[in-house]
Amino acid sequence: MRKLLVYLKYYKKESVLAPLFKMLEASFELLVPLVVAAMIDVGIPNRDGSYILKVSGIMVALGVIGLVCSITAQFFSAKAAVGFATKLRHSLFAHVQSLSFSELDEIGTSTLITRMTSDINQVQSGVNLVLRLFLRSPFIVFGAMVMAFTIDVQAALIFVVAIPLLSVVVFGIMLVSIPLYKKVQERLDRVLGITRENLTGVRVIRAFHREDAESERFASGNRELTAMQNFVGRITAFMNPVTYVIVNGALIWLLYTGAIRVDQGILTQGEVIALVNYMSQILVELIKLANLIITVTKAVACGKRIQSVLEVENSQKQSVGTECAGAADAAGEKGAPGEKDAAGIDAKDGVCAVEFRHVSLTYRNAGDTSLKDISFKARPGETIGIIGGTGSGKSSLVHLIPRFYDATEGQVLVEGRDVKEYAVSDLREKVGIVLQKAVLFEGTIRENLKWGKADASDEELMEALATAQASEVIANKENGLEEEVAQGGKNFSGGQRQRLTIARALVKKPKILILDDSASALDYATDARLRQSIREMEEKPAVFIVSQRTSSIRYADQILVLDDGAVVGMGTHETLLERCEVYREIYQSQYQEDAQTGGAENGKGE
Repeated sequence: MRKLLVYLKYYKKESVLAPLFKMLEASFELLVPLVVAAMIDVGIPNRDGSYILKVSGIMVALGVIGLVCSITAQFFSAKAAVGFATKLRHSLFAHVQSLSFSELDEIGTSTLITRMTSDINQVQSGVNLVLRLFLRSPFIVFGAMVMAFTIDVQAALIFVVAIPLLSVVVFGIMLVSIPLYKKVQERLDRVLGITRENLTGVRVIRAFHREDAESERFASGNRELTAMQNFVGRITAFMNPVTYVIVNGALIWLLYTGAIRVDQGILTQGEVIALVNYMSQILVELIKLANLIITVTKAVACGKRIQSVLEVENSQKQSVGTECAGAADAAGEKGAPGEKDAAGIDAKDGVCAVEFRHVSLTYRNAGDTSLKDISFKARPGETIGIIGGTGSGKSSLVHLIPRFYDATEGQVLVEGRDVKEYAVSDLREKVGIVLQKAVLFEGTIRENLKWGKADASDEELMEALATAQASEVIANKENGLEEEVAQGGKNFSGGQRQRLTIARALVKKPKILILDDSASALDYATDARLRQSIREMEEKPAVFIVSQRTSSIRYADQILVLDDGAVVGMGTHETLLERCEVYREIYQSQYQEDAQTGGAENGKGE
């Protein structure tokens, strides 16, 4: 938590002025019992109405000045706390964006959402209360004790006994409750995770009639959270009655001692009332301090959880990449026939767009490798088809190219350079990728397409839409490119979303285009036209098509067949039908479907 306070450095003035004005308010509050004592000891016995009015005016003035100081302190503390939370939230979001997929998978989406929202709000409340009360309450407690000594030393000794007892109770309960609040937040994470799964998979749950089972799973997690909250609540609730017992016991002792000393003529009635007021002030402030400590305890627990995320380091070492772009461009230029480049390829063919050299991948905390000893080359303009059974590692393979994950063994090269030598931004500038799940963001179609290229003209956008077979999507919309896109693109069909995400990748004119099962919602004819349009692009990118359909990759220049993370076949469609049993089984399982569409596709000239 202490490390997070660095974000308060932008609000140094507010962080100083807030407690300062609260201390001023507390100083005026400490004067009130003395004014009351003067009224009782001087004004009332002498029946001096003018004196009583004058003293009452002083009390009103002290109250008004204290109120102004309190409001001013509240303004500065709120400004500092909200600003602190804003800076922290921005920093946390930026840090999360910088993490690799490995770290994001390990931490979990629900955990990150909790850290970004609930935890930061809790820390914000803690900072606000600390700036307002952390100095004020102790100041009044010890200030009241000092003022009591100015009135009567013997009576003030009661304060000396009561305050340490109260401190032991308050801070003892705090030490017990801090780790328990951390467990409460962990159970909250679990409940949020269940909630997110249920909302994301609500269609699946209803399709399999699992509503009751999922409701019970949520109720079970909620019961655990409730039980832990009740347990912590009972411990913290113990604070108020104990403090009341100690303070009221001290008041009884004070009244008894005061009565004896008044009878002896050592104290006046007004001074006894002042001592009782000081004890009452201590009671009120300790109750405030107890509530403050409860909030601060939660804030500290939440702050540690936020700090744990900020301390997660990206496992991918980032290159500054100052020379990568120029070197890669130079490597991409064609040389004289017969010359060899660094990768051992004839220079007249140019450098490989992508090359895998004995690449293996093991996900973090996984029991087995996901990819095993994969080697192949893809030149500019070539189409590489990737096919295999579910869980064979198709998506894992293409995710290594833009460096979503790092290969645990071997090398992945883009334009003759290891991807680890590129700055991530430079590498991903060369790659256009369309993931399995078509994701659009709230805004307009134009804004979504410009994710690929911020300064793209309308002509470039329309060209990308035409290539992606999405022109009709725009034509059928009243506002064209300005058509609103709902969150997640829910106001578009699955096929429309897929074509728009493909167009978004094409706008940047990538040198490497990855279509990760991104045409699954398209009919065969549209899929065939899409692949033909991509082949005819002027930029001639190296295209990787991940698909479950043999019809989608049968005309690829090279097809990789994956089985359990290993390449079991590599070659053209005809070659693999003859030599690769896995590919032949996949093809034959789809043969009847392909036979119905094969003639139409052959007519497309692919």
